[in-house]
Amino acid sequence: MVNLYPLINNEYLRAAVIFLSALLFSKIFLYVIKNYLKKITRHTKTEVDDLIINIVAAPSYFLIIFLGLYTAIKTLSLSERYAVWIDSISYVVIALLITFLISRILTVLISHWLKVQKRFEKTPQLISKIATVILYIIAILIILSHFQVEITPMITALGVGGLAVGLALQNTLSNLFAGLHIISDRPVNVGDFIEVNGTSGFVEDIGWRSTRLKTRQNNMIIIPNSKLAESTILNYYLQEQELSVSVECGVAYGSNLEKVEKATFDVAKKIQKSVAGAVKEFEPTIRFHTFADSNINFTVSLRAKTFDDKYLLVHEFIKALKERYDKEKIEISWPVRKIVK
Repeated sequence: MVNLYPLINNEYLRAAVIFLSALLFSKIFLYVIKNYLKKITRHTKTEVDDLIINIVAAPSYFLIIFLGLYTAIKTLSLSERYAVWIDSISYVVIALLITFLISRILTVLISHWLKVQKRFEKTPQLISKIATVILYIIAILIILSHFQVEITPMITALGVGGLAVGLALQNTLSNLFAGLHIISDRPVNVGDFIEVNGTSGFVEDIGWRSTRLKTRQNNMIIIPNSKLAESTILNYYLQEQELSVSVECGVAYGSNLEKVEKATFDVAKKIQKSVAGAVKEFEPTIRFHTFADSNINFTVSLRAKTFDDKYLLVHEFIKALKERYDKEKIEISWPVRKIVK
């Protein structure tokens, strides 16, 4: 019979077994997540659990291996000489790994919460970044407290230093807090089409310092958050993306207005139902409003799904209306001036 007692008492062999066991367990853990948990979460209604599992897998894998390595080293008699260093380094690594894990999960939860809100089609990164920074500051304070470092003088020094830095970075901080105000008060959201001081475009992102607007010409305009927060903003998407489209028209004084109204309404209704980007169920309206110099003017009201859709809607309507007026012999007069000698 083989005597296993010397092998069991061999501390290096025992440490190797502990580490290999942790390595094996980490592999099994990863296998279970990839082949079983992911299949279960695929059938749930939300994608949050899928994202959290993807995020948790790698850090948890390394955490298990590190804990196995730490336990294995602690079983060695040689480690007693360096116990303080080993414990200290292990504490810092584990604290940072757990903080990293929590920050990633929190980012997913914040992103999901913002996405399910109707006004957030894309998630601004500012809130996630602030939450991550706060978490790491808390982790650093916990680590310092563990090593019995006096935090109070440090906080006082940071307060005095922070005041000096705050004065030096007054504009930057102004933009930062303006960005927080924009996100919390929500006068604009990512994806909205807005007009600010004569400049219009889609909101691409609300960042730490500035908000990015993408114009219809595909140019990017960078607006400091403090300037945006103080400006008068015309937001076309704040209530809903649909908008009314008014087209100014005019016909000659000799025209039969009943005939004009019927022909115009028929064209408007047809265009409203057939053009891409038009609100199909909307009923167009026609209102005569001015005896002008050469024409009797009126307004035709159509409705588009988005701000950009209105251009094609107006384009197709004008073409179809001109064709119908030509067919019906309805005249559109041009300006005429009589000069009396």
